[in-house]
Amino acid sequence: MTVDATAGLYESVRTRELDRRLQGLSPDAATFGELTTAAAPDVLARHVGEAVRRVLAEEKDASTRRELVNRIIDLLDSPDDLVVDLEQLLAVSTAPGVHRLVRPTTPLSETALLTNTADEPSLGAELRSELATADHVDLLCAFIRWHGIRVLADELTRLRERGIPFRVITTTYRGATERRAVDELVRRFGADVRIRYEDQSTRLHAKAWLFRRNSGFDTGYVGSSNLSRSALVDGLEWNVRISAIATPALVRKFEATFDTYWNNPDFRAYDPDRDAALLDAALGAESGSGPSTISLSGLEVRPRPHQERILEALDAERVVHGRHRNLVVAATGTGKTVVAALDYRRLGGSLLFVAHRREILEQARRTYREVLGDGTFGELFVGGEVPSGWKNVFASIQSLRGAADLPAFDVAVIDEFHHAEAASYRNLLDRLVARELLGLTATPQRADGIDVREEFFDGRTAVELGLADSLEQDLLCPFHYFGVADNTDLSALEWSRGAYDVSGLSNLYTGNDARTLLVLRALRDRVADVHRMRALGFCVSVAHAEYMARKFSEANIPSLAVTGETALGDRLAAASALRNGQVQCLFTVDLFNEGVDLPTVDTLLLLRPTQSATVFLQQLGRGLRRAPGKAVLTVLDFIGQHRREYRFDTRYRALTGSTRAQLVRDIEEGFPYLPAGSQLVLDRVAREVVLANVRQSLSGRHAVLVADVRSHGDLPLAEYLSRSGRDLAEVYPRVGSNWTRVRRDAGYPTPPSGPGEDALLKRVRSFTHVDDPQRTDVYTQLLAIDGPDYAELSTEQQAMARMLVYSVWSNRAGLQSFQDGLDALRACPAITSELAELMAITSDRARHVPRPLGIEGVTLLSHASYRREEILTGIGWATWDRKPHGQAGGVAYSEVTNVDALLVTLRKEERDFAPSTRYRDYPVSADLFHWESQNSTTLTSAPGQRYTRGTSRVLLFVRVAREDELGSSPYLCLGEVSHVDHQGERPISITWRLHRPMPQDLLSKGLVDAS
Repeated sequence: MTVDATAGLYESVRTRELDRRLQGLSPDAATFGELTTAAAPDVLARHVGEAVRRVLAEEKDASTRRELVNRIIDLLDSPDDLVVDLEQLLAVSTAPGVHRLVRPTTPLSETALLTNTADEPSLGAELRSELATADHVDLLCAFIRWHGIRVLADELTRLRERGIPFRVITTTYRGATERRAVDELVRRFGADVRIRYEDQSTRLHAKAWLFRRNSGFDTGYVGSSNLSRSALVDGLEWNVRISAIATPALVRKFEATFDTYWNNPDFRAYDPDRDAALLDAALGAESGSGPSTISLSGLEVRPRPHQERILEALDAERVVHGRHRNLVVAATGTGKTVVAALDYRRLGGSLLFVAHRREILEQARRTYREVLGDGTFGELFVGGEVPSGWKNVFASIQSLRGAADLPAFDVAVIDEFHHAEAASYRNLLDRLVARELLGLTATPQRADGIDVREEFFDGRTAVELGLADSLEQDLLCPFHYFGVADNTDLSALEWSRGAYDVSGLSNLYTGNDARTLLVLRALRDRVADVHRMRALGFCVSVAHAEYMARKFSEANIPSLAVTGETALGDRLAAASALRNGQVQCLFTVDLFNEGVDLPTVDTLLLLRPTQSATVFLQQLGRGLRRAPGKAVLTVLDFIGQHRREYRFDTRYRALTGSTRAQLVRDIEEGFPYLPAGSQLVLDRVAREVVLANVRQSLSGRHAVLVADVRSHGDLPLAEYLSRSGRDLAEVYPRVGSNWTRVRRDAGYPTPPSGPGEDALLKRVRSFTHVDDPQRTDVYTQLLAIDGPDYAELSTEQQAMARMLVYSVWSNRAGLQSFQDGLDALRACPAITSELAELMAITSDRARHVPRPLGIEGVTLLSHASYRREEILTGIGWATWDRKPHGQAGGVAYSEVTNVDALLVTLRKEERDFAPSTRYRDYPVSADLFHWESQNSTTLTSAPGQRYTRGTSRVLLFVRVAREDELGSSPYLCLGEVSHVDHQGERPISITWRLHRPMPQDLLSKGLVDAS
């Protein structure tokens, strides 16, 4: 191809934006003319060929593509010149006397469904061809067999000879992996292998290959085939072939997801010389031929994501809030003892661990020894054993009761803290001296109504692992929830203190044979075999429980009533009968106490309306324990016609983690975003009832809120939120309400009004994100009526004053100076009072430890939340001469501080799932982040040079979505990042390394979890 022909080609296709692409392909050429002048013909041909390939890839209309190709051919000196480009898509396989071209049967630019049938190539044959042309290979599969490797041995050998990176992720799934096969991959074929040693359940069932090519013609296979002979050759396996040309979003998602798995510490690098025994033990345990638990001795015990979140919250309680008596609430099976041991590992000192059974103490000591890597750690104080040193003691509550004097401990851990109201535990707590007290429990609220949080922790929980989090981490059994309309009219029942009158409910349900028949029919429709189920039914009263047990027994479903009036011996006998299958259902009024362990419960009947989300989750938790042979928990919730005061949104938000606005969509669309394995299904009538109720809760909320505030009496905001169970989003909806207005309409006193108050009240909601004590303190001082003048402030305080003023008036709104803004705020006592009260609440809830960034002139903290106006002001970009209003880009550079701020929204779509944008900016791991620059950024541009050469300080700010229930979402400052590598331009794809690992709660929302 001559330069003239190339120029002609350029002119003919410039309407396809080839100019932009050619400039991107040649960083040293600013224009096409410079490119044609500077480049040798062969180099120029490659650039044009690549540009044309991209243009053709973007054009989906077949006739337009055909016309464009014909125009290109006409401009070539010879059609044979096309071979220069085509040769880049083929691999040449050579042997003595042989020269042949090898490529997959399916063109690299196309997709396909392969089913291993007679009239199409086998997956094994296609993989061999793909391996021959790949520049980077990734394999993800649940298990690996030697016969599968044997099929690909020649191609894998050549892959290693060519020095091609080959990454493999696998598991010990059901013991199906063969160690010989894994060893061969590492030793013979040079693969980098990482293994997930399954110890509870298996989540990774994926089977997929990705072949990356420098030409951009990436391909992948996703389907049912593991690395085994039957999967690759003769099995009836289905696999979808994806392509970077035809399905770029899918390839992008594959890359992103694989990289997040690869960087997940649950997948451990495998070295045959070091880890063979560990792999053998894991495979034996999974197959049932080895020990029941997998020993990871010799490997550092790392926290799983949910445990890391708990540890971060404990750190915040101690460092940020100065609280040293903390309670962790998490379901059984979530590894609370491991958390306690990991927490102790970083605290050190002397330890007292308290439990009520010897088995628990022995297991806890084993856990601590494993975490600490010390096989001699700890002594027992139980059943006659007495410690000699009293430094690290695992003691039963019974033994401690008889101990006259207890030494002081650095760390005290009390397991199952809900026993603390018992006399023996209270006696211990009265005598115990410990620098750090940690309580562990699954049920802080006991069956008798006493809540240990109120008694011992000032009503606080350091951290509570939510249901959605536990299910997402595969810690609990998945649930299938069915909402069944029972046609019971509850609208005439008395309503008091946020609940129905119990006696009225009991009278309505007890003896209601029509409703009971409906319950029995629903049960038989949705449970495979009612005679093999183990069910709990939650009733409204003793009479109701006894009635249901009698009716079920009459229907040939043996059942018993177990209530607070049942003797302890009979209660234990009933639980045993349920476990043994002698009865199929136990009906109860209150929750079973902790001593009754029923992990085999696989069915729940919710036979009474439960307004409290806490109680609802406690009921649900009775069936979410994992047990052998238990695949799913079935929940039948019977839904009647309710009063306007009753709220469904609380329970379904607890199940889904959705906001109120999202909940309406969830109901309409059938709850599409539940954790894997769980389902939530409402029948037609129940769906109508629930949807109407939730929509009602979203509209006209101000009047309802005023009435609720009035019913609770004159309370401060924090106390009202605690007693009512409401959240800030209900007090500060997007329009129409705030705490001052609610109190005035409820008839309670508020500070006097001031000029411009109505407009300022609408801005109070903009401070619901303030979550660090330093900013709260400075903002509060600046808002005080007798606060200092702007000129009297230190440099750092002045910067925060600018942040405060711009948070209220981003466009300055007629202000003459920053002092003018402070004066305007101080002239409205109601505003300053409410802001101080609000920020005291939000900063008190902080679950991250903020730290200074160490950049001169930057007043922001890592792991604190900020709005855009605060960020632009905090980095020195926004000044009096340059206001933050109108700056809506995702990047900002401050010349004053030489800081680049990257503002990232992970979920860019407003409504629907959009894979084309979801995988542009995402966390790869806790300390790596993949980011794409703006589309116009080139490597030679000023921003591109700063990003890739590290000539500026780059700060990363991330939020999950654009909006939340309180309006525009704030960004979490992840702190400074450094360039690791980059690819391409317009945009530039950059991997950043965070100087400080991101918090687990954000990480878990941003990446695809593989735990």
